[in-house]
Amino acid sequence: MSSMITATTWVRRGVAAQFPTKYEIDEEEINRISKLARMQLEEAQGDLKDAREKEGGKDEMDEDKDNNKDKDAMDEDDKEKEKDKKDNKESNDDDDDLKEYDLDHYDSDEVDEDGEQITMFGNVKSLAYHKPGEEDPYLVLPEGEDDDEEREELQILPTDNLLLAGKVEDEVAHLEVYVYEDEADNLYVHHDIMLPAIPLCVEWLDLPVGKDVGERTTGNFVAIGTMDPDIEIWDLDVVDSMYPNAILGQGGAENDAPSAKKKKKNNNKKPKANDEYHVDSVLALAANRQHRNLLASASADRTVKLWDLHTSKCAKSYANHNDKICALDWHPKESTVLLSGSYDRTVVAADMRAPEAQAARWGVQTDVENVRWDVHDPNYFYVTTDGGMVYRYDVRNAPASPAESKPVWTLQAHDSSVSSFDINPTIPGFIVTGSTDKQVKLWNIQDDKPSMVVSRKLEVGKVFSTTFAPDPEVSFRLAVAGSKGVVQIWDTSTNAAVRRAFASRLPALEGEVPERITGVEQDSGESSDEGEEPDAGEQGHERDGWESMDED
Repeated sequence: MSSMITATTWVRRGVAAQFPTKYEIDEEEINRISKLARMQLEEAQGDLKDAREKEGGKDEMDEDKDNNKDKDAMDEDDKEKEKDKKDNKESNDDDDDLKEYDLDHYDSDEVDEDGEQITMFGNVKSLAYHKPGEEDPYLVLPEGEDDDEEREELQILPTDNLLLAGKVEDEVAHLEVYVYEDEADNLYVHHDIMLPAIPLCVEWLDLPVGKDVGERTTGNFVAIGTMDPDIEIWDLDVVDSMYPNAILGQGGAENDAPSAKKKKKNNNKKPKANDEYHVDSVLALAANRQHRNLLASASADRTVKLWDLHTSKCAKSYANHNDKICALDWHPKESTVLLSGSYDRTVVAADMRAPEAQAARWGVQTDVENVRWDVHDPNYFYVTTDGGMVYRYDVRNAPASPAESKPVWTLQAHDSSVSSFDINPTIPGFIVTGSTDKQVKLWNIQDDKPSMVVSRKLEVGKVFSTTFAPDPEVSFRLAVAGSKGVVQIWDTSTNAAVRRAFASRLPALEGEVPERITGVEQDSGESSDEGEEPDAGEQGHERDGWESMDED
């Protein structure tokens, strides 16, 4: 694959800093990054050692011979360097024109009577001499127009939305932060964040997390789940940051000694699920909007974890499924009830305060892709599946067993996996489905009679994400992304069929207007639909069913 967007989420208007700050690295950060690099190097060396031991290792006598050869070669190099140094010194002694520059002391540690270091320029009266620690005016750029221009380029207006997109491009994973200017019909990448592995889910957070949050009570942060078991949290108001504000998981332990990592690495057995951190890919994240310090995560290790963002520690761990858990959603009103969906073909609604209580459980025919509470009537929730189905259930009619599940209605929305799903936050009965068949479909489900309004291919490849904008003024804007690695913003209110279907619920939609779709211009070398990612029949789940995750 050359480029792919696996997940997106919106940031509502007015929460981003109008002028994001440029990250400036300090000594403490350098030391932390250096420590991390050393630990990663030790892990790599340990892996290399293990690999050599498995192959039978290398004969010690051969290693000694190689070392002796290297030593002999180094001795020869030293002799050559000494000879060159002697020749250069003799040449300098004979060249009167160069004596005044005192080249013998160009790297000297000697100091003069004032205690300043002697350099080769110290004796050149015609050259400007700057003492160590002194700023060179020719190297320091004056503040002015350049700073103002850069500041203006970073500016985010209160009327702008941010759109966050997890992307992998030529095997490099990163999070792209887009700015969407609705009135100007403009979408562009503001900055990006490098990630350690393929991103699988992103969740916006309004609570400051991790270092340097001070007394702030609100913020603009993002939690990212990847193929790695750790969850990274980044400050979106800081540009060019080198390290996340917090890491939820084993990688975030401050006292995780290299010896412990070696022990873990040398153990060939796959780590077992535990109550403290995930041990496999993170497939879904859900922030609790009422208890803002709580973040739920679902993993391929078959557990759901509840994280306290104040401490960056796991508060609870739940095992309500017997296969990978790929979807989560908090109840909009009952703030402690969490909906979870799994590849075990069940959906569970559980109260996180009572993990030992019997949770309500529903069953479906194929693997779950998405779960979502109906924000307009939380007595109901939706499930989409790998088989192309959409189900609507009444939470008040929990079945005695998953096999006895009876949905309010069932919809065959697509012929292949319904990989993405969303509910319009402003208009009741307006939902969207996206599929690996490359189609996006808008539905009117008023009076529990689902009917398709329009179906479109938006040239994003296989669709992995469809999300409505969160603000009422732009709630008809739909972000669509997929296997081509591009994002399209579709103003669905400009579609004639949408205007006819929902005009009674929003009179402002009356009349005809030109249809509007906004995207970022791509290079001519963009990948085509064919051959850019695993085939659906081979991999099953396109977004999160990667080969490494399908291993038991």
